[in-house]
Amino acid sequence: MMQRWLSPLKVFRPLMTSLLTSLVALSLLGVAGTATATATEAMAATPLTPTPEGFVDRPVVVLDWTLAETLTGLGVRAIGVGQVETYRSWVDQPELPTGTRDLGLRTQPNLEQLARLAPDDILISPMLASLTPRLSSIAPVTSIPLYTPDTDTWQTLVEATRQLGKMTHRESQAEQLIRASETYMAGVNAALHQQAAQNQQAQMPLLMVQFMDDRHVRVFGNNSLFQAVTERLGIANAWQGDTNAWGFATVSLEKLVTLKGRMVVVEPLPPGGREGLARNDLWQALPGVRENSGASAPLFLPPVWSFGALPSASRFAHMLAERLLTRPDTAITQGQTDGDH
Repeated sequence: MMQRWLSPLKVFRPLMTSLLTSLVALSLLGVAGTATATATEAMAATPLTPTPEGFVDRPVVVLDWTLAETLTGLGVRAIGVGQVETYRSWVDQPELPTGTRDLGLRTQPNLEQLARLAPDDILISPMLASLTPRLSSIAPVTSIPLYTPDTDTWQTLVEATRQLGKMTHRESQAEQLIRASETYMAGVNAALHQQAAQNQQAQMPLLMVQFMDDRHVRVFGNNSLFQAVTERLGIANAWQGDTNAWGFATVSLEKLVTLKGRMVVVEPLPPGGREGLARNDLWQALPGVRENSGASAPLFLPPVWSFGALPSASRFAHMLAERLLTRPDTAITQGQTDGDH
């Protein structure tokens, strides 16, 4: 069942191509003659990822996927990463370099294998701090903050990127990844504003959720990766309620009925998938679903690591751009496809 939910991931090309292509395409945003051209250029321009032959090896192991995807974005192949196969399902892009060893569960890594690998450093996030006493008997442990309450999520991820760049002697690659990510966000922001001006219609706020079961969702707001992205795209978040340290609240669908915004559903879906939602009265009462309008129909996105770093942020922005930046003459058709496929 899970494999069927995750299959849409395979239709998306790798998120990041080359920095040069990205910057050249984004530079055209300022001179594009129409919203159509701007949208095309923004969607084509995706931030930097290393080519397979561009990876360098570093004697570190990583238990946290957010740190693992950042190292991959810097062109670093760690000796090992926690739960490699599951990473491929939930994070997907950027792909871990060939040869990355699976360390077992992130919360219960294989200590014997870790000892055999003899890393110079073990990288974790504060969430895994309880492992420090056992891990530190093998190698020094470095904990890198990622999602911290009452901080700017984007800046925290930028600083984590710089810290990893310094640790792995990839400082210039870290700055390239930061610049490429921020340039891409600014380009999509400009394209969305240009399209809104041409259509004389403001971009609807988004209501970003992930299903826990057929009646409950995680709704993403302040301190989440998804809101950090939409803020840079100039899109309002329809959810203004409280969130936890990771930027989400778990609520029943009834809590969302009175909110006004376009639903963005990050897969996987609950058992039964789209067919189950079609029979779900609570879902049918939600904003955009009940109106059955192409311009406000729900958007379904393949899984994105909602606790990710700059690579996942760029991937989420790219998926939104592919759906929100449409030619004026096909906007309704595209919206209906997103809601029904």
